[in-house]
Amino acid sequence: MDFKFPAKTIIGELDQVSGEMLAELYAKLDAPLIRIDLETAEMIKYIDNGWHALKIAFANEIGDLCKSLAVDEHRAMKIFCQDKRLNISAAYLTPGFAFGGSCLPKDLRALAYIAKLQDLELPILSSIPRSNELQIIRGLHLIMEKGHTSIGVLGFSFKAGTDDLRESPMIEIIERLTGKGYDLRIYDKNVQMAKLVGANRDFILNHIPHVSRLMVDDIDAVLKHAETIVIGNKDPEFRSVPERLHEGQCVVDLVSVTNNKSDTTNTRAFAEEPATPADMHVILNNR
Repeated sequence: MDFKFPAKTIIGELDQVSGEMLAELYAKLDAPLIRIDLETAEMIKYIDNGWHALKIAFANEIGDLCKSLAVDEHRAMKIFCQDKRLNISAAYLTPGFAFGGSCLPKDLRALAYIAKLQDLELPILSSIPRSNELQIIRGLHLIMEKGHTSIGVLGFSFKAGTDDLRESPMIEIIERLTGKGYDLRIYDKNVQMAKLVGANRDFILNHIPHVSRLMVDDIDAVLKHAETIVIGNKDPEFRSVPERLHEGQCVVDLVSVTNNKSDTTNTRAFAEEPATPADMHVILNNR
């Protein structure tokens, strides 16, 4: 069944000639045919099976939790699977930076708390916060290893288009950098301190009380100040930043907003070509 009706056909090719020979053999199958380098083709197989295993284990953990609460696990997961826009889709499956905001961290803590009350061990769900924390640490190291003391941050709300700073991973990045003595300037057109209210305002002031002194009004002020520019969310206005660098400056793009060459067939070529002149650098967080 999988051979005659595949979801996709991946050809890992050493060269164009051999790839074309294989493509002819599989041309009549009604499925996307993707030709790519051997290393990526091999990794896709591991990704597929790793994802399948993760889905099974995730569903089983949810099932265990539902049973302990006398909830119909099959009905709950059936409803979950009806969401084809976010739940069963490519949504959230692009490698990038850590998650934040007011929903995901809070609900993960709630699940962990309920599981503890039910005396359940849910290793996948309980390890997600630690995995997310490691992404923040990795981002911090990417910034610090550039060796610059003047840092600019573009975008520090947890996602573009919002002023929600609650549990934004960039807040932790900024807090740790200022604590280590780095000289920061921050820009986010969506964040105006005078308009922040409630839990959102409390969160940022509890973590970075002096944040207003670090904030500037436009990208130019960040570029004028910083040797290393950090892009923290996917606001479209940040896409052109690498083209505006001066000599000696670099960009650490944690969310890959400056990476416009995302077609999987071009992954290898993109990784090998210089993105900027030799005296400038762009670090794309593509894993």
